[in-house]
Amino acid sequence: MAIRLYYHPYSRAAGTLWPLEEAGVPYELEVVDIMKGEQKAPELLARNPMGKVPTLVDGDVVVTEAAAIALYLADRYAPGRLAPAFDDPRRGTYLRWALFAPSVIEPAVMAHLEGWTVKEVAAGWGNYPAMIAAAESAIADKPFVLGDEFSMADVVLGGTLRFMIGFKQIEPTPRFGAYLERLNARPAYQRADAKNLAMREQLGLK
Repeated sequence: MAIRLYYHPYSRAAGTLWPLEEAGVPYELEVVDIMKGEQKAPELLARNPMGKVPTLVDGDVVVTEAAAIALYLADRYAPGRLAPAFDDPRRGTYLRWALFAPSVIEPAVMAHLEGWTVKEVAAGWGNYPAMIAAAESAIADKPFVLGDEFSMADVVLGGTLRFMIGFKQIEPTPRFGAYLERLNARPAYQRADAKNLAMREQLGLK
């Protein structure tokens, strides 16, 4: 049975095509019309109480949250290729920077854009400049998070940076730009991007 992804091309689910393509597993797209609120329909709420996409169904397993989906796919379908083995010391670096994206980058950007006033000692994301410096340190003097080896951590971290730079939420520093160029050259990313574009056209979206 193919993996099913509840999806819309103008949602976070669009970014989930890349880890699916990297994992190399068959999958089907279940388009959810988020403009009509279909993500709140009972069928999807039964799988994801948040009523959001992406929601991935793999047999009896349901996985939500974009980063969790990517890490799940790497562990289950590409261990040793996209994810370090469980006893590999590099797994600490891998998890550190993969989870940095949703837990630090995203809230730090929102706080910066919305002008939230928070105590840095209480906020797990610290402050915006510190977040940028930390994100750049993840790829300082190396092509990927794990050095010369690409991993699913690059999909999560790089996908977050690409999205936020594209929407002008993060400044495109030279280091980020060079990193994204390397990631954009991945055949799996290019396939995912083409599928998202084709789906937008199919749905009459621009």
